[in-house]
Amino acid sequence: MSKQLHIRLDDTMYEQLTEYNSATGLTVQESITNAVTQMLAKTKLHRNDAAAFTFIDLFAGIGGMRIAFERAGGHCVYSNEWNKYSQQTYYANFGDQPDGDITKVDARSIPDHDILVAGFPCQPFSIAGVSKKQSLGRATGFEDKTQGTLFFDVCRILKEKRPKAFMLENVKNLCSHDKGNTFRVIKESLEGLDYQIFYKVIDGQAFVPQHRERIIIVGFDKRYYSEANIEFEFSIIPTEPKPVIKDILEDDPDVKYTLSDKLWTYLQNYAAKHKAAGNGFGYGIAPLDGVSRTLSARYYKDGSEILIEQPGKNPRRLTPRECARLQGFPDSFKIPVSDTQAYRQFGNSVVVPLISAIAQLVVDEMNTLDNASTPKTDRRRACG
Repeated sequence: MSKQLHIRLDDTMYEQLTEYNSATGLTVQESITNAVTQMLAKTKLHRNDAAAFTFIDLFAGIGGMRIAFERAGGHCVYSNEWNKYSQQTYYANFGDQPDGDITKVDARSIPDHDILVAGFPCQPFSIAGVSKKQSLGRATGFEDKTQGTLFFDVCRILKEKRPKAFMLENVKNLCSHDKGNTFRVIKESLEGLDYQIFYKVIDGQAFVPQHRERIIIVGFDKRYYSEANIEFEFSIIPTEPKPVIKDILEDDPDVKYTLSDKLWTYLQNYAAKHKAAGNGFGYGIAPLDGVSRTLSARYYKDGSEILIEQPGKNPRRLTPRECARLQGFPDSFKIPVSDTQAYRQFGNSVVVPLISAIAQLVVDEMNTLDNASTPKTDRRRACG
């Protein structure tokens, strides 16, 4: 829900705003909203002496990884996310307006921090993203100039700020993309910055009722921890009892989430056609006592990958709140955007309890290394 506000601008300010909007492609409303949110964010106290460590949240989406690292005792000192709708959700939940285009951010302007957290764009490497772009004759991976090369902005910031540790998240296909060459470049780039890295593909269904495999890459600064033996294990402890689909369902979902006769007929015919051809394409009815398929950013289109059976009625798609629960977001998490945008946001997000578990492991190892290392009064100078 939004409120209307009428403002008056003098001629000079109006002309400058018009020129700015023309150059950026923003509307007047978007420009003013951004200015107000940034002003309000600056009035907040950014210092948190009670925090055990500081971190930054890059390619932040709607803040799933921020929740995880705050649960581990951290304080977020900087966030970055280019999508305006994700920025809206992020601001509604954290009161911070993320920076926009990361490629235009001077790394020196980013506050010092202990841990860099980033879920850099996965579309250039995901199975679905690669298939779609290849069908359109478009580049994938690092050849995708709009998204694939954003990983190197992570490297740029790591090189300038040298945090003690980092955690990166991406789709499992990152490992196999371009016959392994993509991941080889990523691994060599991070190791070339003198970080010792550890990585593993982990399925989120240990924490939520969803089959969702993602690669997690963790790194520790070998320059800073030059005197310590860096060891790290992804010793994840699954949630008990194991969550199932019925655990995340709402009691009385709106009838608008029930598939129309036309869409349901189309999905059944589409599945039958591909089954006859020997393909695995088709809708998916989620077992109430089991786990669903992977929630994707395209869920807003028809919801076909995760449908819920309804006695005597057509199946229905998940509600946005159910999608939030499927990713492990708390029910207190605000959803201020349309259903379409919410589906995209949760489909692009992380399994929060999984990332929370890994965040705690990273912090524990960092603390162990800190205790084993000679105290350094000036970390940046000590790192060279």
